[in-house]
Amino acid sequence: MLTPMKDLPSGVIGFSAEGTVTGEDYETVLIPTLENALKEGDKIHLLLYLGPEFKTYAPGALWDDSRFGVRHFFDFERIACVTDNELFTAMFKGLGFLMPATMRAFPVNELEAAKAWLAE
Repeated sequence: MLTPMKDLPSGVIGFSAEGTVTGEDYETVLIPTLENALKEGDKIHLLLYLGPEFKTYAPGALWDDSRFGVRHFFDFERIACVTDNELFTAMFKGLGFLMPATMRAFPVNELEAAKAWLAE
């Protein structure tokens, strides 16, 4: 499940993942939120928090993520992934060179540092 995060710096959009993130989470939570932000004309500073309650992404969610990313390839300025999950950290870092956005991974205990970096 994806839940919008609160108490973020101005201009930062964040989501907290718990359990399994599904395609429905993308279609009903993440995509509408990001598309509304894009209507305001600014590039997105995105925070993904995959904390201790996060398990995995369902295949449909990964597909929705790919489709959305291709459509909005140049609409992201900074993306931070906050997780202690080594597999998702490696995947995130591995995809970083493909994106024009600046991407950075942070461990869970550096959530506040990730927020500050995104706010720059």
